Amino acid sequence: MGNDVLVFGEIRGGELKKVVRELISAAATATGGTGGATDAVLIGAGAASLAGKIKGFGLRKIFTVEDELLANYSTEGYAAVLASLIAENKYRYVFMGATAMGRDLGPRVAARVDGVMFSDCVEVRMEGGSLVVRRPVYSGKLFVELSPEGDRTVFVSVRPNNIAPAAESGGSTEISPRPSGVTRDMIRAMATEIVPLAGGRPDVTEADVIVSGGRAMKEGANFRMLEELADLFGGAVGASRAAVDAGFAAQPIQVGQTGKVVNPKLYIACGISGAIQHLAGMRTSKVIVAINKDPNAPIFEKAHYGIVGDLFEVVPLLTKEIKTMMQ
Repeated sequence: MGNDVLVFGEIRGGELKKVVRELISAAATATGGTGGATDAVLIGAGAASLAGKIKGFGLRKIFTVEDELLANYSTEGYAAVLASLIAENKYRYVFMGATAMGRDLGPRVAARVDGVMFSDCVEVRMEGGSLVVRRPVYSGKLFVELSPEGDRTVFVSVRPNNIAPAAESGGSTEISPRPSGVTRDMIRAMATEIVPLAGGRPDVTEADVIVSGGRAMKEGANFRMLEELADLFGGAVGASRAAVDAGFAAQPIQVGQTGKVVNPKLYIACGISGAIQHLAGMRTSKVIVAINKDPNAPIFEKAHYGIVGDLFEVVPLLTKEIKTMMQ
């Protein structure tokens, strides 16, 4: 087995996920100085047309697999395609995003090819010709570093917004259409519909800016003020579990230990106390701004900037000032 890498190019809503460019960057690290090459595979409707969007990023080959049976995601169908491709080309490393799809697909394929899985990694580097990955444990309180042994294929899922995305580097990349080899009896369950978030905002796991609200929002209608602020940045709206449990916000935007883990450039926490379960989902944000009328709220211990005040006064003022700055 050599040092070649396969990147899984996840397609969602007819577009490549933002994390794909980050995976290409991580793959370049894994092949740097080892003589390996990086390929990518795109599965699903529109794969062939989307391949052109990553053609200039130094990849050796991009496999595209389009099949009516794979138009919508299915664990068995996608796993069969990936397992076949890995067995045929004997990839040393397989990189995919630590997304809902990546978390479902990675372990399944790793089991099929007798590989090893490193999940939810935030850093990738090479030491002495061996891959080293860094991943959080204990709700982000500690980090561990892992390195594979032996010649088994290593699967690495990368948490979005942690690795700098690859830049275009030119070069010649072969786009290779590939038959799926999937039959209907192989598929036991299939995602029939993916419902996008209201307002067309980015998923919280990939957003550069997130404005989140807690129980102090009082009611769901008040989240509109957070939406207005988030939209100024092209960002996403998040919520604490308390806000979701109270019915103020939908579960898909919940941030925390029982929700989604995020890593934006800017996280604005409005009326969120800062319980450990919430911090577990956003403590790695680059800049944290807390707005809370309780000066002793735990969130201020983790915030880079804090505003002690009523969020219903502070957020509209902040929105107004940012609008003025953008004019």
